[in-house]
Amino acid sequence: MSAHVSSLAGAPPASGPGAEPPAPGMGPTPARHQPQGPQSARRWLAWLTSARGELWSAIVAGVLLAGAWTLSLLGASGDPLHATLVWGSLGIGLVHGARAAWGSLAQRRFDIDVLMLAGALAAAFIGSPGEGALLLFLFTLSGALEELAGDRTRRAVEALHRLMPTEALRLDQATGLWGPVKPELLGVGDRVRVPSGERVPADCTLVLGQTEVDQSSLTGESMPRAVSAADADELFAGSINAGDPIECLVRKPAGESSLRRVLDLVTVAQSQREPAQRLIDRLSQPYSVGVAAAAGLAFVGFWLIGARPPGEALSTAIFLLIVASPCALIIATPTATLAGISRGARCGVLFKGGLAAARLAGLRAVAFDKTGTLTIGRPRVVEVHPVAWSDADRLLAVAAALEAHSSHPIAAAVAEAAAARRVTPAQAADVRQVAGRGMTGTIGAAEARLGSLAHAEELVPVCLRARVRQSLERVRARGRIAVVCAHDGQAGVLILEDAVRPGAECLVERLHAAGVRPVVMLTGDHADTARRVAGQLGLDRFHAELLPEDKLGHVRQLRADLGRGARGVGVIGDGVNDAPALAAADVSIAIGSIGSDAALESADIVLLSDDLSAVPWALGLARRIRRTIALNLGFALGAIVLMAAGAMVAAALGISLPLWAGVVGHEGGTLLVVGHSLLLLAYPGVPLCARTKPRSGVELRLMGKPLAA
Repeated sequence: MSAHVSSLAGAPPASGPGAEPPAPGMGPTPARHQPQGPQSARRWLAWLTSARGELWSAIVAGVLLAGAWTLSLLGASGDPLHATLVWGSLGIGLVHGARAAWGSLAQRRFDIDVLMLAGALAAAFIGSPGEGALLLFLFTLSGALEELAGDRTRRAVEALHRLMPTEALRLDQATGLWGPVKPELLGVGDRVRVPSGERVPADCTLVLGQTEVDQSSLTGESMPRAVSAADADELFAGSINAGDPIECLVRKPAGESSLRRVLDLVTVAQSQREPAQRLIDRLSQPYSVGVAAAAGLAFVGFWLIGARPPGEALSTAIFLLIVASPCALIIATPTATLAGISRGARCGVLFKGGLAAARLAGLRAVAFDKTGTLTIGRPRVVEVHPVAWSDADRLLAVAAALEAHSSHPIAAAVAEAAAARRVTPAQAADVRQVAGRGMTGTIGAAEARLGSLAHAEELVPVCLRARVRQSLERVRARGRIAVVCAHDGQAGVLILEDAVRPGAECLVERLHAAGVRPVVMLTGDHADTARRVAGQLGLDRFHAELLPEDKLGHVRQLRADLGRGARGVGVIGDGVNDAPALAAADVSIAIGSIGSDAALESADIVLLSDDLSAVPWALGLARRIRRTIALNLGFALGAIVLMAAGAMVAAALGISLPLWAGVVGHEGGTLLVVGHSLLLLAYPGVPLCARTKPRSGVELRLMGKPLAA
């Protein structure tokens, strides 16, 4: 209906040669006004049946009821105005109640909507229109609030839709001119310009300039990320350029961007239902039929067997019909799940449905990959040890000159260190790579080498070789990487390490506080390197030099350690080379993977930020979702049982319970369940680890002491 109304509203007005001329002083012709009546009626009807229209209808019905109640207190309950207010409120409620009930019956469903309409009509039939009006008022109000709650959780995801840029500046290869185009028209390889303050139109690679990009709306990171064309950094659609203008090459069409995949993922996740909700959905119709049958039996039993007056027996049956209806029970799970998934999405945590959140909530032991998960996966220079070099900057200049022609990760680390120290690489000639050993070239009139000791030892003075070898042994014992640089009778050692991810320093502490133990690291790296990382982070244990199938065996052992048939083992990896272990886990999590297709497809949960603080935060949110659902279900079931049993006991004792008490108890419980679920939208954001070192800049150390920049 709404789409049809929108198309009608957007139709052009009648015009042309056949149009009548306007009457003097009348402005537009009557012919042009004629369609407005039906269109206005349709618009009004569409608004009335929307969540906001339903809410306003409930408010008006409530105001009328309040007026009638006030007249009753003043002793004017028999006044015609009192009856008008009551029946007016009932009429407004019947509009929405009948529409919902008719929709259910049209689909051959006998559900809560039909029960509520039947209860209101029966109340009016026995001379209690006020109670029927109160029932429909609260039912309409709770339905409107439930729909608005769903809208609010959807708006959390729609905020991601608004991140999609509406325009891109593309370079026309034929004319050499820049022109605006729709992002949907961008193709792979197109060159786009992103001015300061604008959004990146598609996933692309930075090719000109350097800047900072704000990815907070995508990944939940609080600080902008520094990017540079020199590093060929990847940018994601929807990121905001917070610095200077830049130029990029499109890597993927807009329809296949990381942001689009995230949106699709969240949309699918919100449509999935937990096992408890699926069970409730299957039982809701038989339950509603059972409630109607029980109410009918109660009427017959109290009237024919209990010899109660028909009006009193019918009142008891209506009371039972109202309080036993499963409104709160039906919405207990989906409202909490949707709110929790939406809250996670806004903070860079994507749950693939309520089942994924439920599995994470049961986490008891977890295994982490190392490279790319606990660590960044990219080495950086942390110390320069000039064994026999008068100038550390000169050592860096020689190393940077040799590595300038290499694509090895160590080359990038050396270049980054030289740039951080503002060291200009030396002029090198005849630079070449010796496979598996290192780099060699000519600087000045002397040969220079960088790489393993076996590669560089020939250029290291004999008297210094023992000292260089000792330095390497100490470095390797600490689980770090070292390369030797030799040139013109001088030698030095560059010490590198793969830095831990932000938030890793607090990771184990927070997981232990949440009852997750053990926290294990599984890696294919060398044992010394694994020992350093495990000790630095305080892991419970680690296993090194593993093949993928070995990791799978350790995951199975973790489950066996928890007990036979126990579940709750999680694996956190990069979603690519940890596929067997991720598949064997009870819950799998990929971290820092907004650009990883494999992670978005394989993991149960995806953490878009590279900050490990999101792991215990996601666990806390999942457990809050589980607790919210449990409280909702417990309250809903308890309220139904207590009110239904109370109604039967009271009727058996000859106590007549007012219908309004059942109405308030039933619909009030529904409103409480919705409000309790919406509290998840206010769940606190990801707390950063105070011990995390700043990620910007590179600290170099000379003989263990910092080198001032």
